[in-house]
Amino acid sequence: MARAQEFDREAVIAAARTQFWETGYEATSVPALERATGLSRSSIYNSFGSKKGLFDAAVASYVCDIIRTRLAPLQRKIVTDNALANYLDGLAEAFSGQDSIAAANGCLLLNAASAPIARDTVMAQVLVDYRSELHEAMSRGVQAYGFRGKQALLLTDAVTGLVVAGFITVRIDANGAVSMIEAAQHLLAERPREAVELGPRDELPRLDYSDQDFSN
Repeated sequence: MARAQEFDREAVIAAARTQFWETGYEATSVPALERATGLSRSSIYNSFGSKKGLFDAAVASYVCDIIRTRLAPLQRKIVTDNALANYLDGLAEAFSGQDSIAAANGCLLLNAASAPIARDTVMAQVLVDYRSELHEAMSRGVQAYGFRGKQALLLTDAVTGLVVAGFITVRIDANGAVSMIEAAQHLLAERPREAVELGPRDELPRLDYSDQDFSN
């Protein structure tokens, strides 16, 4: 009979998430994960199936705890006119912070997109879903400013692209990344000041990993 888990699973996943975020999937060794999580190799494999299983759990945690937390104001039923501005302000602050993990490491998912792990079918779908959810959130923020039609579509694409570029750039050029976010803010500078009611949160694409078994 298998022994019951004797560790805080969420804390272990969070520790592994930080390790993967700092060094990437390929460069993260199992001994490094042992040090980061406090688990032995056998415990990692018994609980998550493999290094990849632990990475999948870390990615799911990143989506829920990091991405969704930041995007939450843009995914509510009522998106206020300043929601996107606040989101961009928060990114600019994070990118310019000397002790910010976002400034040091960028985005865990976008880092993975440029690495061999992106060829994995599960990871590839996560990346597609993330881009879709980010674009939808930016669209809701743009519409809340009052933009409509082709202008709204173009602004959404531009802002999404600048946010992605900022995350990719920040690890090597924090000032450049901040400039990209400022460019997005400039694009939205002339805006109507009124809140717009958008569709319910349930209509947005979801990245739901609650029913996945990361032990295989």
